[in-house]
Amino acid sequence: MNTTTRQELLAAFDMLMQPGRFKDYGPNGLQVEGKTQVCRMVSGVTASLALIEAAIDAQADAIFVHHGLFWRGQDGRVTGWMKQRLALLLAHDISLFAYHLPLDAHPELGNNAQLGLRLGLSASSCFGEQSLGFLGGRSDGGSFATAGDLARHIENTLKRPVTQVGPVHAAIKKIAWCSGGAQGYFEPAIAAGADAFITGEISEPQVHVAREMGVTFIACGHHASERYGAPAVASHVAAQFGLHHQFIDIDNPA
Repeated sequence: MNTTTRQELLAAFDMLMQPGRFKDYGPNGLQVEGKTQVCRMVSGVTASLALIEAAIDAQADAIFVHHGLFWRGQDGRVTGWMKQRLALLLAHDISLFAYHLPLDAHPELGNNAQLGLRLGLSASSCFGEQSLGFLGGRSDGGSFATAGDLARHIENTLKRPVTQVGPVHAAIKKIAWCSGGAQGYFEPAIAAGADAFITGEISEPQVHVAREMGVTFIACGHHASERYGAPAVASHVAAQFGLHHQFIDIDNPA
């Protein structure tokens, strides 16, 4: 099994993710410095205690996630859950790499691209702040006869119930999507001409906008919409160096 250095791994992630292009909510890249040499890598959605413990069991030298430990405006004290997570990472000398918006936006390996791939959607353009939203339609060029058909398709693909608001029986041709907590992209999606918008979460205002504008809003779960980017990127970079990679999915109903 091959190894590489922590810095070479960081350089490869940065080259792929281009974090300098984004104004983000926290630091992208290496968040916790571990051992110099990396042989085994684990990827996951969130740097939770459960993921860190699973990575230790897998004898990982590095963890790659979408949701890291540090966010703008958070309490900076190392207490409680933060202490528990950091203590384990430091005790086992495991590096933590985290990429937030860059991982959403990557055109082939990112969360939006990978979600679209699984749903059979292809993007023809981007929309919204920092061009994070994807806009397109079915990869086969077809349409969904009703919004209800689209919702059922998403439920069957992601294996979880969705929340659908807006017209149920309207035909769906033009589809916008943005993974995670992107409910704020709904109105830009409407302005871009979408018949339906897919994201992870819904807030109270979007219910009324969907009903009043006649555009379907589908919330399929924050975690469920962001399960695919981290393993795609980590697997791609691991293959470059010949590293062992394992995706560990920590169940999350949100």
